[in-house]
Amino acid sequence: MEKISLASQLLQYLITGLTVGSIYAMVALGFNIIYNVTEIINLAQGEFVMLGGLIMSSLHASLGLPLLPAFILTVVLVTLMGALLDRLAIQPIRRPSVLTLIIATIAASIIIKGSAMLGWGKNPYDLPAFSGREPIQILGAIIQPQYLWVIGFLVLVVVVMTLFFEKSITGKAMRACADNPNAASLVGINVKRMILLSFSLSAAIGAVAGIIVTPISLMTYDRGAMLAVKGFGAVVLGGLGSFPGAILGGIILGSIESFGSGLISSGYKDAFALIVLLAVLFFKPSGLLGNIEVSKIKRF
Repeated sequence: MEKISLASQLLQYLITGLTVGSIYAMVALGFNIIYNVTEIINLAQGEFVMLGGLIMSSLHASLGLPLLPAFILTVVLVTLMGALLDRLAIQPIRRPSVLTLIIATIAASIIIKGSAMLGWGKNPYDLPAFSGREPIQILGAIIQPQYLWVIGFLVLVVVVMTLFFEKSITGKAMRACADNPNAASLVGINVKRMILLSFSLSAAIGAVAGIIVTPISLMTYDRGAMLAVKGFGAVVLGGLGSFPGAILGGIILGSIESFGSGLISSGYKDAFALIVLLAVLFFKPSGLLGNIEVSKIKRF
């Protein structure tokens, strides 16, 4: 019986890790979309997740808008906020350097978080689970139906992004800007428009992550900062600029956090991401699937 109990616990930790890791992977994907086009680390990425959860809660739980229209409207609104971030905080900067642009995203993060505190207050907000809260038992482990939605949405986001970047002309243009923005500009690609699109797309993915995680762990105005740290940890672990690396890094980080909380102490839950981040920077700065050039940038 003890072996069965231990196996059930380990399975439970694995399922929880996959769920949490899926959220971190989505945040990491948002980081990489912007980085690949601009080389900017958008430290306001976590605020998109926060806004997705809070806006969805207001539209669906407070105003009574049906789930699907509220979902679509939330994603649209947060996407527009991502575009505004680019237009108001990034594009107006003259002779921008990467450091200046990163500082601009920090300022934007502080403003967004303060505005959210004024608008929603400090209380946590909840959403009803998409398929109810009746747990599913598998081999002694308890799975909330919302866990499956989270993992399913990660798969959906990955499929849509793959098709977008591989098959669409706009996606190929964004990839060209990532490889060489000057050459892309010479062949007629509007680089500023691609940057705008990268911020909008990353905001949309952040909104989806915020919506699907809120029924599991609630959402507050100040949660974006820690989500950004975890997402950036997943980026560094997987390799800065690598989309497969972002997914792998998020899943690994979520699993480490889940097993660490269960087997060691839940009090150190938020510390695990920082420990992993420091370890990767010390021993393999390029990340699991990163390249040497990124490694050199980090070492510098």
